[in-house]
Amino acid sequence: MRTEVAEVLIDIEAQLRQLALWEAVPPPASALASTEPFAVDTLTLPQWLQFIFLPTLYRMLEQGEALPERCAITPMAEEFFRGSSLATAGLLETLARVDALLTVE
Repeated sequence: MRTEVAEVLIDIEAQLRQLALWEAVPPPASALASTEPFAVDTLTLPQWLQFIFLPTLYRMLEQGEALPERCAITPMAEEFFRGSSLATAGLLETLARVDALLTVE
């Protein structure tokens, strides 16, 4: 399962890059320190994925830590991209895969 999670994380990064949503410069530390869900008060969803979600899960995988047992990014992403002209179907599908992998039923 951990290998599958790692593969999906790579896919999320690839999708963000393909959509030109991958940023070369990280936001300020204060923006990354948000305590709000998805850091909605300081980051866009793509920024949250790139600078908080992906690094956190990579670290957890590398250190052998227990992975989250609940994940529900897809509804937030659907809302964020609603009305967007970007072709986000692939990203949304990949996020749904990570949600399914990380949600223990």
